[in-house]
Amino acid sequence: MEITDFNASELDVYARCTESQLLHYNEPQKGLFIAESPMVIEAALDAGCIPVSFLVEKTQLNSAARVLIERCKDVPVYVVELDVLTKLTGFKMTRGMLCAMYRPDLLTVDQVCHQAKRLVVLENVMNPTNVGAIFRSAAALGMDGILLTGGCSDPLYRRSIRVSMGTVFKIPWTFLDKKQRKDQSWISLLQKEGFRMAAMALDEESISVADQRLTEEEKLAIVLGTEGYGLMEETISSCDYTVKIPMSNGVDSLNVAAASAVVFWQLSKKEK
Repeated sequence: MEITDFNASELDVYARCTESQLLHYNEPQKGLFIAESPMVIEAALDAGCIPVSFLVEKTQLNSAARVLIERCKDVPVYVVELDVLTKLTGFKMTRGMLCAMYRPDLLTVDQVCHQAKRLVVLENVMNPTNVGAIFRSAAALGMDGILLTGGCSDPLYRRSIRVSMGTVFKIPWTFLDKKQRKDQSWISLLQKEGFRMAAMALDEESISVADQRLTEEEKLAIVLGTEGYGLMEETISSCDYTVKIPMSNGVDSLNVAAASAVVFWQLSKKEK
């Protein structure tokens, strides 16, 4: 179905719904998220996500988009010219395809932790670009799963998915649910699962990320904090290690996404 009017109702989920509205779009049923580009859409489909509709720039119909459309033959396809798609997304998409999908069921913490040797914990990382970049690094550099506190940006926000290059669908993750753990902190929960906790923070007690004790840990959870302020003091004091990346030239720290890549590379148990 070709659409020429930017205000057409078929484009509402792509153009006029906020992330919060998408999250609650079908209540009490599952909410939606938007995946961009054939590569990301394919990763979501491979992970079992269910498409609701496709939005395709007209000239892309016979490119990579065609394979995905044929894969999901019963899903509505809306076709638009490039200027409509550019107005909708705010930038020119070189692989002009979007897909509205139902949000998958969240995994449990136990499912994410199962057989994991290296976990990532994000505490109140609020920037969706950073969340997406951390997911990409975690998937590429040998992490087994990611846990997020409730103050973090949603990994299924459009920008997070785009920056992650679809890796949000390739690594197990979930949010830590405080309601189910009134009797213990998430740190003690993970410690009871056998994980030693490594808080990334600048502190007098910090050890280098290259410290051999860290690489020798059988099960390690790497804890990264919010942009600017870092981890809460309570979190740092509750962890088993406080860890830093040694800096040069008077630089005190890296952006949390950049720091994550360095740490994941150094502390992965997978063969490098």
